[in-house]
Amino acid sequence: MIVLTDAPSLGPLLALGALRSPFKRPGADADFPRARLVLPGLRPDLGKLAAYERVCGFGTGDDGLPVTYPHVLGFPLAMRLMSAREFPLPLLGLVHTSVEIERRAELPGDGTYELAVHIEKLSPHRRGTEATVVTGMRAGGEVVWESRSTYLARHGSRGAGEAPREAEGGPETEDGPLPVVAEWHLAGDVGRRYGAASGDRNPIHLYPFTARLFGFPRAIAHGMWTAARCLAAHGVPTAATVRAEFRAPVPLPGTVEYAAEGGRFQLRSGDRIHVEGSVAPRIS
Repeated sequence: MIVLTDAPSLGPLLALGALRSPFKRPGADADFPRARLVLPGLRPDLGKLAAYERVCGFGTGDDGLPVTYPHVLGFPLAMRLMSAREFPLPLLGLVHTSVEIERRAELPGDGTYELAVHIEKLSPHRRGTEATVVTGMRAGGEVVWESRSTYLARHGSRGAGEAPREAEGGPETEDGPLPVVAEWHLAGDVGRRYGAASGDRNPIHLYPFTARLFGFPRAIAHGMWTAARCLAAHGVPTAATVRAEFRAPVPLPGTVEYAAEGGRFQLRSGDRIHVEGSVAPRIS
């Protein structure tokens, strides 16, 4: 366990990870950092929280943290692990493929928390290798929020196994399309506004010319922004389990359809599904 006195700065970590990316040798059987990073005494910045709520569509001034916000708080710790020399997957081109969140209690915006982040495992995927990153948040010694995010490094198959699911987009879904609830017109600066609120200023999300450097014709929305925007529209109980799969990039600017029924939701363009997820009350 490594106890930190402050959250790492994302800018230098992104630069370091980018510089080390060409020298990485990804594979599910590779070793990875085993350290558990812990940041005690964390108090959310209420100004940054309000900016996050605005760009994601959550109500501002609510007492509790949005269900996705602890991911933002823990992301610098995750980046410290994923930019490390010992982490075998290249940071450049790493794709966030899914997130699962358990919120167990109300999370006051003015609360004091302990964050902990570690890499749980590497897994074979039909497109390469996936890393699972676990983020936990405690208050008063009790776990009040926990997430598991998967990140995919695409590379040639090494016979390691089959993927549990597709990493990217397409119209196929097990339960069929959901009824459209709203149409959203997304501005070209969504990635820049979310990046300012979250600290995640990955070039693929900022401008067309920076996105083109990585093979995208236009900037694309952050996966966690798309999930947060859907969950803000859907609503989430205080104690809940949330799942989202990021199936295809969302180009900016653009128009998407938000669809939902029961505990399920989708973000799509026609028959192309960008995000698919679910919300369920958590039973203690």
